Amino acid sequence: MKRIKLTVAYDGTNYCGFQRQKNGITIEEVLNKGISKATNEEIKIIGASRTDSGVHALGNVVVFDTNSTIPANKMVFAINRRLPADIVITDSQEVDLNWHPRYQYNIEKVYEYHIFNAKVENPMKRLYSTFVSFALDLEQMRKGAAYLIGEHDFASFCNIKSEVENTIREIYAIEIKRVNEEIIITVRGNGFLYNMVRIIAGVLIRVGRGFYQPEKVKELLEKRVRTRESITAPAEGLVLKSIHYKEEDQK
Repeated sequence: MKRIKLTVAYDGTNYCGFQRQKNGITIEEVLNKGISKATNEEIKIIGASRTDSGVHALGNVVVFDTNSTIPANKMVFAINRRLPADIVITDSQEVDLNWHPRYQYNIEKVYEYHIFNAKVENPMKRLYSTFVSFALDLEQMRKGAAYLIGEHDFASFCNIKSEVENTIREIYAIEIKRVNEEIIITVRGNGFLYNMVRIIAGVLIRVGRGFYQPEKVKELLEKRVRTRESITAPAEGLVLKSIHYKEEDQK
């Protein structure tokens, strides 16, 4: 028996999120079927991040246990032949049998939120960004984002349906930059609550438009309870860019 770690990229447009559920097809379901066909075993993966419906990923991580004789570094090719074009394994490697993608120390998750900021929409961007036609003040957004850096109780920045008891997370950095007509908010942290990055993006967009002052972010954070003022940005703008683990955690 060996445990294989996969790095997975996917376009989440046609899926009801990552986690398997009854109301529609999910990334987890498709991966289970594809890996099972490649290994001739019944496989159930364990994922690092359960992205929402419509959310994309370039670097999600999953593991599965197998008795297959396929070498770990060849799994990437064997599995990709059994997957649809909108889900791709980008790397495969063997890890220790007790290695778990969610319960490692020194994890850094990196999310990007993409905003297409122009006078008119671009149909080529509609599935991978949220459209904002009004000018956004990036300096004001950066000032607001600064209040979120560090370890905080992010209860006011998570969906009320979140079932976790501990809402304390640490954000390492938030970068906001413009590339032509696109604004990219990059958030790095040790973990994120349900809808947390989308709510951060939604609130910062309100700051950028002048509806909120930057200090409003601090006010919302200190409430420690979700209110209507904590706007959730649309799913299509969100990308799980990568998940980093220290090398010693995998040995």
